[in-house]
Amino acid sequence: MEVAVKSSLTSIHAPISVREARFTKPKLLSFQFHPRPNSSISRMLKKTPSKSKPFATMSSPVPSSVSTESMEQPEAELEAVSQEEKFDWYAQWYPVMPVCDLDKRVPHAKTVMGLDLVVWWDRNESEWKVFDDSCPHRLAPLSEGRIDQWGRLQCVYHGWCFNGSGNCKFIPQAPPDGPPVHTSMKACVAVYPSTVHHGIVWFWPNTDPQYRDIITKKQPPFIPELDDPSFTKTMGNRDFPYGYDVLIENVLDPAHLPYAHYGLVNALKPQVKSDREGGGPIDLSVKKLDSQGFLENQDHFGDTKFIAPCISYASSSPGDAPEKGSMQKRMAYVFICIPVSPGRSRLIWIFPRNFGLWIDKVVPRWIFHLKYNLVFDSDLYLLHMQERKFMDVGPENWQKACFVPTKSDALLVGYRRWFNKYSGGQVDWKGKYCGALPPTSPREQLFDRYRSHVVNCRSCNAAYKGLNALEVILQVASLAFIGVAAATKQNANTMVVMAVVCFAGSRWLARFIFKNFHYHDYNHAFR
Repeated sequence: MEVAVKSSLTSIHAPISVREARFTKPKLLSFQFHPRPNSSISRMLKKTPSKSKPFATMSSPVPSSVSTESMEQPEAELEAVSQEEKFDWYAQWYPVMPVCDLDKRVPHAKTVMGLDLVVWWDRNESEWKVFDDSCPHRLAPLSEGRIDQWGRLQCVYHGWCFNGSGNCKFIPQAPPDGPPVHTSMKACVAVYPSTVHHGIVWFWPNTDPQYRDIITKKQPPFIPELDDPSFTKTMGNRDFPYGYDVLIENVLDPAHLPYAHYGLVNALKPQVKSDREGGGPIDLSVKKLDSQGFLENQDHFGDTKFIAPCISYASSSPGDAPEKGSMQKRMAYVFICIPVSPGRSRLIWIFPRNFGLWIDKVVPRWIFHLKYNLVFDSDLYLLHMQERKFMDVGPENWQKACFVPTKSDALLVGYRRWFNKYSGGQVDWKGKYCGALPPTSPREQLFDRYRSHVVNCRSCNAAYKGLNALEVILQVASLAFIGVAAATKQNANTMVVMAVVCFAGSRWLARFIFKNFHYHDYNHAFR
């Protein structure tokens, strides 16, 4: 989906399209990758400045019947990665949730990197806090608790209360004239360093006190468009029944757009249309890669960056060059892919743009999310089953199992190269999981939008409740019209017609709610 999902500025249904856009390479952005002096990339560039080529794909041996003249194969990994270059999964900032989808009145349960978190608003310090979701008393989840009248996080199992620093402030069962057991270090909750950055709550996955001020030494990745007030920053989130690595691959793969999302996402048209969907060659190549990610350089969509471990970013400049004195239209595509647990991931998407800002003020987010969720559904089952096939052959055998001979796969190959080289081909769960994937659920559960999105999106949740209330109102109105017609016998025909219209409207609305907020199966054969 990378670099291909954008909101139409002419339709309230927000069709996702890049057909009309012509993309140009943007100017140098403020967050470029700077390889470490001792990194393998830096050494390679110093050793062979004129001969080194960007790699495009990586594949298993090519049959003799296939021409390899146009294929670019990556150079073999000859160097061992030093310990300093290995990617440390627990020395990074991770996004938890967009602030716009968090309710300050209640604590929220979230899982990131296999860590169970509770996110809550500390009104005494006016900050979002991220705690370990476990009460020190009997390990009950604090996310099931409440925020009491003094702004403290209260465990509802036995009423223990905690302030924003994780200190226990009240134990109801402790005698007031007895020893102050609530001051014991054992009564404290583990607190993760957290911050709000680009409208998203981020946390540092280590509760050791030495990281309390980590924000002063290392900050979350900076994206210029999300810090620019001239850009709109509407965002959304969704949980998926497949792993983080599969999600990253998918958003770095523009070649699947005309096929997996046929009729939903209009990819760029090739010069020669060879099939109904209109797919074609895409010339991609990874320019440089190190432990912090990689940079891709090509002219179709502008520069694309993978900022390890979560962010896929691309920018574009749609339309013709601006007239003198006018503003150049620019937009970006930001996909933040969050590792939740094996076989589970979360996506935060943001499509900032500096034009058509009025649309986001007029059209509620949930209208856009109807289309976005349909796009996500269209390849959800493919990715869920694909991950299981990867697991069957072994993640370390990805290169041997997958045949990727064209340049259109360069970005996902680049990601696999980074993942294997710097992280050993796996997320570091610190031994919490055995490595097995959750069992495959029925399609109704895999495609369930309510649990994966609606309950976590304030806009969609509000729309869901409002539409359900409207459905009930229409049903009541239908009965009322029938009652009036039977009682007065005046204008009976009109009353009956109104009753039928209200009943039909309630049935249509019930179907609309079910398909858009609960379950919408996707059959590619009938697209």
